[in-house]
Amino acid sequence: MEVVIVQDAKAGGELIAEAIADLLRRKPDALLGVATGSTPLPVYEALTAKVRAGAVDVSRARIAQLDEYVGLPAGHPESYRSTVLRQVVEPLGLDRGAFLGPDGTAEDVQAACEAYDRALAEAGGVDLQILGIGTDGHIGFNEPCSSLASRTRIKTLTEQTRIDNARFFDGRLDQVPHHVITQGIGTILEARHLVLLATGEGKADAVAATVEGPVAALVPASALQLHPHATVVVDEAAASKLKLAGYFRQTYAAKPSWQGL
Repeated sequence: MEVVIVQDAKAGGELIAEAIADLLRRKPDALLGVATGSTPLPVYEALTAKVRAGAVDVSRARIAQLDEYVGLPAGHPESYRSTVLRQVVEPLGLDRGAFLGPDGTAEDVQAACEAYDRALAEAGGVDLQILGIGTDGHIGFNEPCSSLASRTRIKTLTEQTRIDNARFFDGRLDQVPHHVITQGIGTILEARHLVLLATGEGKADAVAATVEGPVAALVPASALQLHPHATVVVDEAAASKLKLAGYFRQTYAAKPSWQGL
């Protein structure tokens, strides 16, 4: 696992955006897996700036969604489909037909989960998956004690995750859904390159457990240790609990191996 320590969230966003741009120069129709929440916004902003400056062509790029709330009506502004359209697809000028996501409004949610796994496989798999991490070490909505071999499925959110997400619903916890569809850890691990971005002191314990702790279902993000090409980008605050921070600075600061194995 590569651990790249950057000065702040903006620097992390610039670094990851350049990795995506480099991928698209090599593979113009790459399938990019995107995460929602506030953490990856600097990535999308930096990538949009590159597109507008003519530094990269995204016209053939495709986007894949990591997860989705269950039960929100179609078009709800806080559905993850709406969020990805608003934060990624529209700013980049992509066609909505280039967007894959699970159906959180389906009557048969299990069938929708299986259909999304098939759609990802039929699309050739995710080339680069952007990930955030929860304070409890979850990735996607794979909460602690999720199976490390899990596939796309329905999950019940923990109370802490619902509290964390209430800020997107005007602080109203009662409006946050109890269930989500999420790519499973096994599904996530099939992406060719995993890039996790974490910023802020509140993520320091989760980052340390992910990078330096044992692989354990209690810390779902620790499964990234099993991946042949995983990159963790953290700011100084999120890196503050890493025992090997000095080693990571020396080893990966100059040039992460973005192009894979």
